[in-house]
Amino acid sequence: MKTRVTELLGIETPIIQGGMAWVAESHLAAAVSAAGGFGILGSATAPADVVRNWIKEIKETTDKPFGVNIMLMSPYAEEVAHLAAEEKIAAVTTGAGNPGKFVKLWKDAGVKVMPVVASVAMAKLMERAGADAIIAEGCEAGGHIGEITTMALLPQVVDAVSVPVIGAGGVGDGRGVAAAFMLGAEGVQIGTRFVVADESIVHDNYKERIIGCKDIDSAVTGRSTGHPVRSIRNRLTKEYAQLEASGASAEEIEQFAAGALRKAVVEGDVVYGSVMAGQIAGLIKKRQSCKEIITELMAEAELLFKNAPDRI
Repeated sequence: MKTRVTELLGIETPIIQGGMAWVAESHLAAAVSAAGGFGILGSATAPADVVRNWIKEIKETTDKPFGVNIMLMSPYAEEVAHLAAEEKIAAVTTGAGNPGKFVKLWKDAGVKVMPVVASVAMAKLMERAGADAIIAEGCEAGGHIGEITTMALLPQVVDAVSVPVIGAGGVGDGRGVAAAFMLGAEGVQIGTRFVVADESIVHDNYKERIIGCKDIDSAVTGRSTGHPVRSIRNRLTKEYAQLEASGASAEEIEQFAAGALRKAVVEGDVVYGSVMAGQIAGLIKKRQSCKEIITELMAEAELLFKNAPDRI
């Protein structure tokens, strides 16, 4: 399937892997790109030297294009932004802030710019700043989220900007891919489905927790701090909510959850670790390779497109 997104990124299928902190490391990003999608390395709060090594690992594994996600709240965001330009990464995605001051740097280096947005206003701002594409992410997504659902956000962003839009949040199978395209997207970003991929280095406990999820098993914490996060319900989310309800300060709350994502991803603690996953987790019931995931997603979507007239 060819779209403006596949042309922009030089990829075979319009499937972008989310730049999930601690999860989207070199093995996963390389596997997604090698399978015809667009793998993204999540730089999280890592310093540039560490990210440089991860980039090297991907380049040694595949010659396909890939991207780097830069969390703008990171203390190393500026040095990683310069690294992305230096390494001439195919594209950067950004979150947790406004990347406007880096756009010229990236575009001068030939790096495509694809900010993740949770509102029409931010989408317009990013297009004016020079974004090559917009990732419109609804609150069904795992990790840091906004307040608007994908179903409502995506078509409004599509109508508001002229650059291609990538839909994100709540996409877990070919039906989700097809739905996003019907809403005007020209690509989809998928996170939770890739967490359980064979190539993902995430702890087995984390993967099995996602595979065992029901539809109502996720919760949003952190709204009181201004940084809401969606993850799977466990002891951490329960105590976090109690702490918020008690009127604890943002500093106390942030300290309580410090290191919780690493605890889940690396150590496999799904009780007191932050098991970030989207609401679509309840739909995910098996492990597959990245190639199998992408092939299945596109086959399901294309069959739906083909049979669409029969459904009307």
